[in-house]
Amino acid sequence: MKLKYIIFILFGYIATAQQSITLNECYDLLTENYPLLKQGEFIEQQNQLDLEILDNKRKPTIELLAQASYQSDVTSLPISIPNIEIEEPNNEQYRASVNVNQLIYDGGLLKATENAKKNSTNSRKKELEVSVYQLRLKLNQLYYSVLSLQEKEALLKLKLNLLQTKLKEVKAGIKYGVLLPSQDDIIEAEMLKIDQLIDGNIISKTNLKNTISQLINKDINMYDFDESDVSISLSNDLKRPELDLFNLKKEEITNNSKIFDYKNKPKLFGFAQGGVGNPALNMLDNSFQPYYVVGLKLKWNPFDWNTTKKEQQKLLINQNYIDNQQEIFELNTKIELTNQQSQIENLNKQIKSDLDIITLRKRILKTVDSQLRNGVITASIYITELTNLTEAEINLKTHKIQLTLAKANYNTLLGN
Repeated sequence: MKLKYIIFILFGYIATAQQSITLNECYDLLTENYPLLKQGEFIEQQNQLDLEILDNKRKPTIELLAQASYQSDVTSLPISIPNIEIEEPNNEQYRASVNVNQLIYDGGLLKATENAKKNSTNSRKKELEVSVYQLRLKLNQLYYSVLSLQEKEALLKLKLNLLQTKLKEVKAGIKYGVLLPSQDDIIEAEMLKIDQLIDGNIISKTNLKNTISQLINKDINMYDFDESDVSISLSNDLKRPELDLFNLKKEEITNNSKIFDYKNKPKLFGFAQGGVGNPALNMLDNSFQPYYVVGLKLKWNPFDWNTTKKEQQKLLINQNYIDNQQEIFELNTKIELTNQQSQIENLNKQIKSDLDIITLRKRILKTVDSQLRNGVITASIYITELTNLTEAEINLKTHKIQLTLAKANYNTLLGN
């Protein structure tokens, strides 16, 4: 029963250890979990409040007014009319009223302002997306650095296994007098050195994994990284979110320009006032009387001393500035794409050379292995050649991973 339990635990551990995580999955987790993107919710909440505030301007405004005053003089007739007594207004006057104003026509100003607010919100949210997208290049470097260490560790362990097997052969050779004493010590010293390299490798890999875990908000220390190749399509057709941001900023300038156009258009208001006063509308009636006034009011400022024109000129300068930023961004990105293409071509050549070197190193190691068994050479020579082969295999793995990294960076720069 205990044996079954141990086997169950062992298989569970192996299954866990074999879990892997791809670079695309890391991208998705970065997009979902990076704290900066939470600001998008705050931006959206601000936008909703701004739109509600603008919508309130379409609703009637209501004012409650109350006034009591004393005048040093009042209106009086300079003549007297026989048999008619005209009462002069009181010096004390009182009035309470409700004033209602309703916007009827604003020339499209509120609608243009709403569009500008929405566009500004989209721009700010896109800026967050751009900031997170730019972290992909960092994530690429971290991911493939871990993968490189992962592959190096596997090759070092393979070398260690070969030396463990070779140590048994050497001890047997020493026992039977075929090999000189202390040859086993040379191999054991090399094995200790490899153990040190593996330990250092594990520490470096763990540190990098911890950094990635913090970026994507997921513990990935128990995951292996995927070594699968990355496909690319050589192109200069950029699909970066930065381009969307440039377009949104230009749309924002267009919408703000419309606001200045609408500001100078005539605006029509309706108004109503009702209340009670002493005197009311009849200034010769010294009593509290109800009254009301209704009407329309037109407001128009046809002359603003070219203020609108100058504001639009400022916006045009901003648009030219954004166009220049976009031009610089596209130029720099295409230069980086060209550099990545050159790196991809160079790494492909190095990989072909690595394969030839490994073939030769394996042939040399096979000869040296036979010589060691027969006591012709020392263990130091064997270890040197085994190390040369291991380094050649590590170089091959490193160049393959660097090639995949260059392809991933190319796709990231392109926006794929």
